[in-house]
Amino acid sequence: MTTVLLIGKVHPRVRDRLAGHFDILELPKADAGNVTAEMAEKVTGTASFNAMPSSLIDALPNVKLIANFGVGYDGVDVRHAAAKGIIVTNTPDVLDEEVADTTLGLLLNTLRLLPQAENWLRAGRWAKEGPFRLSPLSLRGRHIGMYGMGRIGQQIAGRLAAFNVKISYHTRRPNSDVPYGYVGSLKELAETVDTLVCIVPKTPETRQTINTEILKALGKNGVLINVGRGWTVSEDDLAKALENGDIAGAGLDVFEDEPNVPEALMKFDNVSLLPHVASASVITRNAMADLVSDNLIAYFEKGAPLTPVPETPFKK
Repeated sequence: MTTVLLIGKVHPRVRDRLAGHFDILELPKADAGNVTAEMAEKVTGTASFNAMPSSLIDALPNVKLIANFGVGYDGVDVRHAAAKGIIVTNTPDVLDEEVADTTLGLLLNTLRLLPQAENWLRAGRWAKEGPFRLSPLSLRGRHIGMYGMGRIGQQIAGRLAAFNVKISYHTRRPNSDVPYGYVGSLKELAETVDTLVCIVPKTPETRQTINTEILKALGKNGVLINVGRGWTVSEDDLAKALENGDIAGAGLDVFEDEPNVPEALMKFDNVSLLPHVASASVITRNAMADLVSDNLIAYFEKGAPLTPVPETPFKK
């Protein structure tokens, strides 16, 4: 029977789904030094949460498919895998709507101070001190700039359109399938809009592209929302921009060094912080686990994975 290696803290549904199809081995973390001789000899498929460095790929010489839990797969050395003829799969589509829903919630929380208002009520301050203060910001009349217009970006933009706001976007190249205005550079986008929603992947090209220059271009009425990767935002520059009043607020679901959130961001009342929960519902995480499992089952039992990533396209 084919042997699959579960790496790190794998969703229990993956283990349950695969148990009847494969022999299962487990590796506590993505550390090549802990690979046993049995693993090196037998393992032909792996499942993990965005953790497959080149050293681990090399330690498992018979691996044919790496099933990644998540749309982003920046923790998988996909180029190294491709060079060795290994297919990498991810979990697109099944979490797009959940992430888009959460993005709208984070945006509204940031603009309307809804968490702060609830805390006011729960602390008994409404009864003792009167109504919560008026929020200085609103979604009304805002111009949203989408930094990223992939599957999730399009879901976010579609929801925003229902709020009757203007939408523009910047990506590496225009997308003829979307009805929104394209802007040729990130700085120009920031100068054009007053709300910047970041939903780009972690790549060398997106490293701290949201920095002092972009935040100042966004302006004093500007709001930054990041649901992509913490990698994309210079958290030091963001803290300084908030301190100086260069922007009006921010909402973040992702951070550079998770789960460690900079103390400099904690002190601001105009910042909404979430612990990377955009796709964290039972329904969505179950669907992601199922797609991880189905990719392994489809490849090893039927000869074709379901969702190979573009860098490792499957060829029959």
